[in-house]
Amino acid sequence: MKVYGITSCSTVKKARAWLDAHGVAYEFVDFKKQPPARSQLARWIDDLGWETVLNRRGTTWRMLGPDVQRSVRDADSATAVMLANPSAIKRPIVESGGEVLAGFDEAAYAARFAQSRGTRRAARA
Repeated sequence: MKVYGITSCSTVKKARAWLDAHGVAYEFVDFKKQPPARSQLARWIDDLGWETVLNRRGTTWRMLGPDVQRSVRDADSATAVMLANPSAIKRPIVESGGEVLAGFDEAAYAARFAQSRGTRRAARA
């Protein structure tokens, strides 16, 4: 299982704390040190939709110019913005068992990861 995000993100911190507290093994990948490849971002968009993967509530989105924001109308334009600004990707993104999750919801994590116990692997941060 891999958890993608930014170490300073409060939502990522909550998700990682929950996983640690429940003994769920994962590898953490920091977007700032290792941005996702286009193909990886495409998989997330295929699974979740670009509207879910693009974080329009965050600081990064708000700091983008209005012209850039208005240019995002489909998966291709959203992908371009997220590749140029990895912090504009919703966090965390979790890949586990062929499933992709975006964001942190304690009930959803409990339902999905209740059986995934193990020792946490070293973070790739």
